[in-house]
Amino acid sequence: MAAHSDVAAFRTEVRDWCRANIPSGWRDAQIGATDAEFVAFQQDWFQRLRSAGYAVPHWPGEYGGGMPIPEQIVLYQELAAHDAPRLVLAFVAIHHAAATLLAAGTSAQRDRHLPAILDGELWVQGFSEPGAGSDLAALRTTARRDGDDYVVTGQKVWASGAQYADWCLLLARTDPDAPKRKGISYFVMDMRSPGIEVRPIRQATGESHFCEIFLDQVRIPAANLLGAENRGWQLAQQTLGAERGLTMLELAERLGNAGFGWLLDECRRPDPTGRRPVDDAVIADRLARLEIELTGLRSLCRDLVERHVAGTAGPADASIVKLYYSELLQRITDFGAEISGLTGQTVLQKPMSGGWESGAWVLDFLGSWEWTIPGGSSEIQRTIIGERGLGLPREPAGA
Repeated sequence: MAAHSDVAAFRTEVRDWCRANIPSGWRDAQIGATDAEFVAFQQDWFQRLRSAGYAVPHWPGEYGGGMPIPEQIVLYQELAAHDAPRLVLAFVAIHHAAATLLAAGTSAQRDRHLPAILDGELWVQGFSEPGAGSDLAALRTTARRDGDDYVVTGQKVWASGAQYADWCLLLARTDPDAPKRKGISYFVMDMRSPGIEVRPIRQATGESHFCEIFLDQVRIPAANLLGAENRGWQLAQQTLGAERGLTMLELAERLGNAGFGWLLDECRRPDPTGRRPVDDAVIADRLARLEIELTGLRSLCRDLVERHVAGTAGPADASIVKLYYSELLQRITDFGAEISGLTGQTVLQKPMSGGWESGAWVLDFLGSWEWTIPGGSSEIQRTIIGERGLGLPREPAGA
C-alpha cells in the first residue's frame, strides 16, 4: 500500500512539474524552425528534464538515473498526457549509446561519454548501409588495423540526425574472411574526424531527418573499440534492444493521448452541413476498434517492461511490441489523413520536436512508414516472432 501511495505522490509531483516547465506554445514555435533553433530548443528541454531528474531515469543511479520502474512508467505517462516535447536529438545518446557503453564499454569509455551525454553530447547510429539495410550483417564498411588505429572506409545510410551528432556508434567489418556475423566490430567514432562527410537526405515530407555518412580512410583509435574485435554483431543486438521497453511505452502513451485525441477532435469537427464524422456508425466503430487496439498496445508495453525487469522476457517480445506499435501507428495516421479530407492535405508542416503523431495527418502517415522499415522491417519482425517466439522452423536459405 505504501508503494502505491509513493507512486501517487510522484504522479502529482510530475504533473505539477509539467504544468510549470513544458514550454508554452512550443508546437507553434517548432513549426518551420531552423536547424539552430531546433538544436537549441532540444538542448534546453533536455537540461530542464535533467535538472528535475527526469532525463535519464533508466540509467544506473551512479550516472544520474536509478528511478524505480513504477515511477518511470508514471513519468512517461504524464509527459505524454501533458504533450511534452520529445527528446528527439538525445534519443540515440541516452538509449542506444548509453546502453551499449554500460554493457560493453570500458570504465574510461563510460567515464568519458556518459557525463558528456548529460551535458548535451549528441550521437548517431552508423549501422545501415545502401546494400545492407534489413540484412545488417551484410555490411561492407571495412576497418583495417594500423598500429594504434583502425582505418575505416565505407558508407552508412539512414543515419538519423547525423548532421547534428558529435559521436557515432559504428559497425565495420574487421575480418573480411569470417562468416558475415562473425567478422564485425563495434566502434565509437568522433564525428569531427578527418575523412567524414555527412549528406542529409531530403524526404518526401520535406524534412532531412535521415543522412548518409561517407567514410574515407577515417582513423579511429583502437581505444575506441567497444567490446572484443569481431564480436560487434552480438553487441549490436543489445543496442537495438535498447529502443524497446520503456521507450516503446512512451511512444504508446503519446499515440494513445495526443494521437488518438487529435483523431477524436477531427471526427467531432462538423462539416459545412453541420454533420460530424463521429455520428456515422461506421466511423464510430472504427474509432472504438482503434481505442481497443491502443489499450492492448499499452498493456503489451507495460508487460514487456515488467518482464524485462524480472528477467522473464521472451526472445521475440520486443519484436511483437515493435510490430504492433508500428502498424497501429500507420492505421491511426492513415485514418486521420482519410477523415481530414482535402483540408488535411494542405497541412504540410509539423513541429520538429514532436512525436510520430502531430495532427498533420498526411505528414504523420508518410512518417509512419519509417517505423515499419528500420530496426528490422515488419517482415523480419514476423520471422523473428515465428522462429524465436513460436519455435517454428527457420526459413530455408535463399527462400
